[in-house]
Amino acid sequence: MTEQRDWYDTPLYYDIIFDADTSKEGAFLEDVFARHGPGGRSRQLLEPACGSGRLVLEMARRGWKASGFDGSPRMLEFARNRLKNAGMKARLWEDWMQSFELPKPQLFDLAHCLVSSFKYLQSERDAAACLRRVASCLKPGGLFVLGVHLTDYTRAAEEHERWKAERDGIRVVCNTHTWAADPQTRLEKLRTRLRITHAGRTHTQETNWQFRTYNAAQMRALLRKVPALQLVECYDFTYDIHEPRRLDDSYADIVLVLRKDTD
Repeated sequence: MTEQRDWYDTPLYYDIIFDADTSKEGAFLEDVFARHGPGGRSRQLLEPACGSGRLVLEMARRGWKASGFDGSPRMLEFARNRLKNAGMKARLWEDWMQSFELPKPQLFDLAHCLVSSFKYLQSERDAAACLRRVASCLKPGGLFVLGVHLTDYTRAAEEHERWKAERDGIRVVCNTHTWAADPQTRLEKLRTRLRITHAGRTHTQETNWQFRTYNAAQMRALLRKVPALQLVECYDFTYDIHEPRRLDDSYADIVLVLRKDTD
């Protein structure tokens, strides 16, 4: 039988399936900061929607003073435990991307939100609010690195992705189905099934949710509503600093490098 369960309630399995590119993402963030950032020796970092803390830990290990928040208490508990076990520190708290408040006044050199977590914000108002809040807590010249999967509204077929990972004898197979987006509501339905083999038992859990969708023009329209953040470069999910891209619909997985206005 398939158990209906939010995959954020099982952070270990979520973490196993998404951990493969953590080191690559961390190196890319540092490369982006070196190429496009404000310079200086300060390394203050913020991660909205930090999830299981995989990148919080990765960036802390790289010498960044990391802060992050997430809406899932179980994810945050997992993140705090992994930091403790690794002998690292970071400031973590429970909050939401569209309305977060810092525990204390602070300005950051770099913020990032990768792997399409931004698309959980299901209205233009909330998306713009998130961008404005991030901009307000960046130093002049600071960067927000935002990864988003763009949508082709002409696509009618369902999409399917499957990948697997293993850690400490725990095997996780992830199957994600994405249905065609509604161009009017700009919402798309997704279903993820995790097939988990752990301690000799195999079971499947299913999560259903919706994402807000963007094509390149819609993303540009959103960015125009937050002039404090200027688009300085685009990349894709290969995370190759030497291969910048255009913000257009010729590819799906974009990484936007947004810089805080220095005026």
